[in-house]
Amino acid sequence: MKTTVNRIQAQLAAVLAAVLFTMTFSAQAQEDKFKPYVFLGLQGGGQTTFTNYNNWDLITPTASVSVGVHFNPTLALRLHANGLWNKSGVCENGLDATYKYNYATTNLDAMINIIDLIKRKNYHPVNVYLIGGVGLNYAWDNEDVPALKRYSSMGDTKNRLSHNFRVGTMLDVNIANHWSVNLEVAANSLSDRYNSKVSSTDDWQLTAQLGLTYKFAKKPKKVVEPEVWETRVDTIWYDDAVFTPIVEDGKATWNVFYRIRESDFEADEQLAAIGAFLKNHRECKVDIKSYADVETGNPKINMEYSRLRCEKAVKALTDAGVPASSITSSYYGDTVQPFAENDKNRVSIIVATGLKDLNKEDKVRKFKTKEVRYRVK
Repeated sequence: MKTTVNRIQAQLAAVLAAVLFTMTFSAQAQEDKFKPYVFLGLQGGGQTTFTNYNNWDLITPTASVSVGVHFNPTLALRLHANGLWNKSGVCENGLDATYKYNYATTNLDAMINIIDLIKRKNYHPVNVYLIGGVGLNYAWDNEDVPALKRYSSMGDTKNRLSHNFRVGTMLDVNIANHWSVNLEVAANSLSDRYNSKVSSTDDWQLTAQLGLTYKFAKKPKKVVEPEVWETRVDTIWYDDAVFTPIVEDGKATWNVFYRIRESDFEADEQLAAIGAFLKNHRECKVDIKSYADVETGNPKINMEYSRLRCEKAVKALTDAGVPASSITSSYYGDTVQPFAENDKNRVSIIVATGLKDLNKEDKVRKFKTKEVRYRVK
């Protein structure tokens, strides 16, 4: 008996030390961020009290109601009441029988959230609690025991008031702002003869229950930490265009063809093209050479036609605005045939040359620096 008392005292001391440490540490860490709240819980499940009988045959339903306070995300205290039905059994001296009785347990439990001890924050969607508590247990309605006592070494048959020490764990999952569901498994140490049997050691009761908890406070709002910004200098690479002035030699050739025995310069399209060339070039020169075909007329007549064609071409260009000083001209009759096809040799060939100023584009790799603000936290 003394050993049992010493063990219970050691358990109580460990629970109280853990509670005091948790309250102090958690209050310092969370006092400005967490608002304490009250909660109400309902649970239901099964229980069995271990004895020298098949424990599977001794499982009975059990129910609990609790009310408590969450002082901070780590620590809560609750007043927990559990009961009502229990069963035990006797298997000795040829007797194999079970008997029923009622009980009620009221405990003051400390609940320590080990998830918050690992990672401290105001809100966790899933929590795991270590539970330790002390309280009183009362058992009654064991009227079957007197009838069995004559066949076995039964113990006390009176109603009993005894201590209850509890150690357990709870998995609690938040499902809404005010609601959570939980699964709790607890071991309860009660005085010997709790189940009306004498075994010289404390009786142990195991409970497993599913529950629903309502919290009378909204989930703590997430604390918005101040933003932290820094400035850095980034290097930005880019391709830049560099233009180098160059001079390009330009040259263009136009052919103006004539019908037999004609010399009139009818070439509006060629005149427009010559004008565009002169506009886009500087230091232009225009050279005109006129011809006649060898198979028509005779050399004297053909020379005359080529002269007229040359002169009329010069006049047409000067009338169009081409400076006479930039024009050179010559005519050859039928002494020169520039084309293999005879009919094409009734022609004036105009060649324009000039210089064109251009900018040659080259790509150059360059960089620039830029200050950029970015969020650190």
